[in-house]
Amino acid sequence: MTTRMGWALGACALGILSMCDAASAESRLALVIGNSAYQTVSPLPNPANDARAMAEFLTKAGFEVTPASDLTQADMRTTVGAFAAKVARAGSDTVALVYYAGHGVQIDGENFLVPVDVRIGREADVPLQAFRLADLMNTLSSVPSAVRIVMLDACRNNPFSEINKIGGRGLAIVDAPVGSIVSYSTSPGAEAEDGTGENSPYTSALLRVAAEPGLPIEQAFKRTRLSVNQATSGRQTPWESSSLSTDFAFFPGAASAGGTPPKPTPAAAPPAQAAAAAPVVVSKSVEVWRRDLRGKPAQQAYDLVILDDTAEAYEAYISLFAAPPLGPRVRTLLDRRKEMIAWYIAVTINSSASFEAFLAQYKSSDFTPTAIRLLERARNRSLMAGAVPTQLASANPAAPACACSQPAPPAKKGSRRASAPPPPVYYPPPPAVRVVPVPVRPGPVVRPGPYYPPRATYPPPRTTYPPPRVGYPVNIR
Repeated sequence: MTTRMGWALGACALGILSMCDAASAESRLALVIGNSAYQTVSPLPNPANDARAMAEFLTKAGFEVTPASDLTQADMRTTVGAFAAKVARAGSDTVALVYYAGHGVQIDGENFLVPVDVRIGREADVPLQAFRLADLMNTLSSVPSAVRIVMLDACRNNPFSEINKIGGRGLAIVDAPVGSIVSYSTSPGAEAEDGTGENSPYTSALLRVAAEPGLPIEQAFKRTRLSVNQATSGRQTPWESSSLSTDFAFFPGAASAGGTPPKPTPAAAPPAQAAAAAPVVVSKSVEVWRRDLRGKPAQQAYDLVILDDTAEAYEAYISLFAAPPLGPRVRTLLDRRKEMIAWYIAVTINSSASFEAFLAQYKSSDFTPTAIRLLERARNRSLMAGAVPTQLASANPAAPACACSQPAPPAKKGSRRASAPPPPVYYPPPPAVRVVPVPVRPGPVVRPGPYYPPRATYPPPRTTYPPPRVGYPVNIR
């Protein structure tokens, strides 16, 4: 009996050790950036404090933190590249996290993180001097990792007055790549507050909420949104874009250490299965939300729709609770969200029709100047697309006028393309032939001499003949 009990204890000990080994096998790396000491605009007091507090929090959560403060554009590129190389060396089971606190702006529907050395006098200076958020996301996605987390306490009160006039307020909507989650301190098209205390409202709420053991990161961000919305009286509502395919919690607990096996990560799956591993988020319809909210107090229903943060939830709330103060607040959130979705569609399609549709619906938007400029650019691009092939064909007749005239690669035997008739080949029109007249030099002038009539050198023919002699035959041969 004692032997069996010893075997059982030994098996339990081995199970605990195996769980510890699995937990220790997961590497956690974090890059924490705080930009406060801006050189050309007023410094921000809280990003430095927020970065220090977040670094301490992540260190307690098991992250190896790389702190960075007051980075220039060159420093940001070098720091992000070095962090990506560090994640690549750690292996594919790494959790990579980037936290940024500072200024952020959007230009032409693209988000930028603002270094401390920018000198922005016009809108065109931002892409040249700032750091693209897309570059950060692409750099993290280029290295294999289990989970990628990006937290942006950006888009604080924008001090760049020239951009505010024509660039639009707030940050634009961005879809998180597969295996990633991006959390923004405020909703699309809105500005975040720096806060009156030691930390910003977003960072203060996140540090408090995410410390709960076993709390999934999606639930942590939802509770952070509700806390920030309540602390700012509805002026600031964080949002996130998630494409996670595995579970994650900052601190282990009952929810994260359960018996359910973790989902396969995109890094471990083949490329063909990585896209299929992305979670499919199904949102409830307006009718379902209206049914769930009916009969609840206005404040409780308000907390539920803020946690969900979808247009369907906001529409259902307005239809049931239109009275102030919560009804108008939700109406403002819904109208701005619809406008930002329309702006996201316009810049994603990036055609003259998409910008015309946005301008027809939102004529007085803060994105109207940018939409007009992008509309003219799209129209010029359409005109040039039809003019360039003709010019190339006339300049170089031997070159193909378009890519469709290039020879297709040989098809595999038995494929559908191998049995199909070959596609028609289009040749460029022959060049126009210009006929240049050749000048003809006149020859010498030949003057005719005097005219002499012909002289008769022979006697005129006889016209009369003598009569035949009598007695002789006539015409006898």
